[in-house]
Amino acid sequence: MDNHKNYFHLHLISDSTGETLIAAGRAAAAQFQTYHALEHVYPLIRNRKQLMQVLESIDTAPGIVLYTIVDRELSDIINAQCQQIGVPCVSVLEPIIDLFQTYLGTSSRRRSGAQHVMDADYFARIDALNFTMDHDDGQLPADFNDADVVLIGISRTSKTPTSIYLANRGIRTANIPIVPGVPLPERLLEATKPLVVCLIATADRVSQVREHRVLGTTHGFHGQDYTDRAAIAEELKYARALCARNNWPIIDVTRRSIEETAAAIVALRPRLR
Repeated sequence: MDNHKNYFHLHLISDSTGETLIAAGRAAAAQFQTYHALEHVYPLIRNRKQLMQVLESIDTAPGIVLYTIVDRELSDIINAQCQQIGVPCVSVLEPIIDLFQTYLGTSSRRRSGAQHVMDADYFARIDALNFTMDHDDGQLPADFNDADVVLIGISRTSKTPTSIYLANRGIRTANIPIVPGVPLPERLLEATKPLVVCLIATADRVSQVREHRVLGTTHGFHGQDYTDRAAIAEELKYARALCARNNWPIIDVTRRSIEETAAAIVALRPRLR
């Protein structure tokens, strides 16, 4: 099997943090599996001097240019210079802004980083992050009913990273490890507000992840049993039975990214969208 990949330069120019561009660029690049993008990210580009330095860098490593620049003058410079250099460029937001303007019948405010204002949603995300960090790995069980989501699962099924991703979307998330023979906190069983979701993976996948992680202080695990596939299969069986008794949904994360797992969780609770 030929694993050879071709490389190309991907230049991402933003007048804000660049998160929108990075997501768009990676989503597009992922469709071309035999090619690998060498990312060059240029955030907070808001004046001509900064932009000219970026364009010099592009000239030395030509490639695809994506940008989110709301200033018309700077956008025109990018288009003109890229044409002169001979590289393709696309404004990622402009077609979307034009569509909004046509549909809404009004002009946009053309404000850099408008999505990053410190409004009520921003502080809700900060609150969710604080809550999630305080309630990682079964901590502070008395507060479980204050969570929007509680993730349960055996060790190494991506509970913590998924919790943090959900918190970044303003969803207060707690997570609890499932350990055979160790009962779940009563406060979880009594909770009426949160959506409880169990994350699982195949025994092979869990064993593989555990073999590459240092065994911490998780109660109930000892030595070789932690990575033994037969023992893991029993843990998974126990977790499935627990969910069946409590009517909790299960999501298999074996072939899911953190983002896909989070999307599946949000889809289970439409009011969190």
